[in-house]
Amino acid sequence: MKISIITSVYNNKETIAEAIESVLSQTYENIEYIVVDGASTDGTVEVIQRYADRIDTFVSEPDKGIYDGLNKGVALATGDVVGFLHSDDLFEDEHVIAKIADAFKKRHVDSIYGDLTYVSKEDTGNVVRFWKSGAFTPGKLKRGWMPPHPTFYVKREVYEKYGAFDTGFKIAADYDTVLRFLGREKISTHYIPEVLVKMRVGGASNKSLKNLVQKSREDLRAMKNNGVGHVGSLFMKNASKVPQFFRKAKK
Repeated sequence: MKISIITSVYNNKETIAEAIESVLSQTYENIEYIVVDGASTDGTVEVIQRYADRIDTFVSEPDKGIYDGLNKGVALATGDVVGFLHSDDLFEDEHVIAKIADAFKKRHVDSIYGDLTYVSKEDTGNVVRFWKSGAFTPGKLKRGWMPPHPTFYVKREVYEKYGAFDTGFKIAADYDTVLRFLGREKISTHYIPEVLVKMRVGGASNKSLKNLVQKSREDLRAMKNNGVGHVGSLFMKNASKVPQFFRKAKK
């Protein structure tokens, strides 16, 4: 089984090397790594080029944002399964992709997901929040549940059949995609009860009050588009984040 991992980046020279090395350190051998750069001007391209001989596909050209970049990556992917590692993120350890591949082989499902920790920007060993996903049931979507998107690995044929990211969304296209796949199209999935990805705090949706308002509006639009959830679902989605600050990830 070939697994395609896509990183979309723009002007992030500070952490892109760590993300790349996190992919390259994986013990699973059949990985296709695709990096899509949005024509960075801060030295990001020069950092990526240091790994040119170990990256399967590298594209650097203007795009319309991260979801446009991810869509380019999906279009370029040739793997059986597609996943993403953002330029601020890291895999929990070097065995993550091997665990994901093993789960696909044993469970015969369309998708796999796991848990995620939010870590300090300066110290990735400092866990700020622990997002424990839990096993999926269709009813959870109406209560605002979603798997952490950076841990969500999906068969490429699902993207080919149901489409990738809707670039009409600026912040919540990942949520829209999850609702489309799991809610509207009812693809099968399996939960790995382990931390798979570490995400640095400070994502786009939380940068300002304006972004939080936009995120909420887009979340509602995603629910409406896919016939899953309502205003109450949005409240439960946001409320579910509070316990993440108090849970502790198992070592």
